[in-house]
Amino acid sequence: MTKRALVCGAGGFIGSHLVKRLKKEGFWVRGVDLKYPKFSETEADDFINGDLRDPVVAREAVDCRFDEVYQLAADMGGAGYIFSGENDAAVMHNSALINLNVLEACHRRNTRRIFYSSSACIYPEYSQRDASNVSLKEDTAYPAAPDSDYGWEKLFSERLYMAFHRNYGMEVRIARYHNIFGPEGAWNDGKEKAPAALCRKVAMADDGGNIEIWGDGNQTRSFLYINECLEGSIRQMRSDFMGPVNIGSDEMVSINGLAAMIMRVAGKKLNFNHVPGPLGVRGRNSDNELIEQRLGWRPTEPLVRGLEKTYPWICTQVQIAAQRQSART
Repeated sequence: MTKRALVCGAGGFIGSHLVKRLKKEGFWVRGVDLKYPKFSETEADDFINGDLRDPVVAREAVDCRFDEVYQLAADMGGAGYIFSGENDAAVMHNSALINLNVLEACHRRNTRRIFYSSSACIYPEYSQRDASNVSLKEDTAYPAAPDSDYGWEKLFSERLYMAFHRNYGMEVRIARYHNIFGPEGAWNDGKEKAPAALCRKVAMADDGGNIEIWGDGNQTRSFLYINECLEGSIRQMRSDFMGPVNIGSDEMVSINGLAAMIMRVAGKKLNFNHVPGPLGVRGRNSDNELIEQRLGWRPTEPLVRGLEKTYPWICTQVQIAAQRQSART
């Protein structure tokens, strides 16, 4: 019998890739999102173009029992969106409503197994002030003090899923994603994350020119390529481990170092122009001891391998955008 999966947020970057992965595994897949995937046709068997903030849409999406539900839908973006302070109310209101509606719909349909994509942004700001020594273990989330309302909403929703597990016996799986990147993600709409933003800047710059970097560029992060994100998520979904667990790379890099790596991939030499901008915490890195212990797996692909696949795609998008602009003028 063909297994059925529901992907909430299937029009987004991670969700659209997840649909493709599940289809390759032979699942019948329904996707639901406000939008269709921007850069390729959805491979979902059925796609509901609807708003999961509306409980009617959530009930329509969960109109039968699914073997696996992946709840990736959220109001989110990169540092320029999350840390400006201008979107806090929308982020908290929209994402909380989505999670409340999807969980309730699954509970009413007796769909028990649901994966929730939380975020490394739930970790306390006070433990991420040192750019050179940050390794975030899952049990360090409390006492809670995320540095953004996005992080607070994610932490609330983790508690929500745990409560549905305790009270209703739902088989929830909770993963904390650490900066997922790859082709077919946001790259120029204000919601792009650092790898895509820097790939765009490098692609648009002439050799020997300048690119802007927010802050001094010494803030550190780790970045995980999309395929490894999917592998970790699916492994956890089909395990007996609820989590929360980190799904991220433990290869920490400064933003300056990330930009230099992209320049090497592009074969360009550029100068940095450091400017004020939203920064988030000073340092963040994934600790992968727990995921290896519980799932027998951890991400291993070097950052540069993912950039070698992502930069050419963004470079092509830059060229297409330039051609369209030229045609309009």
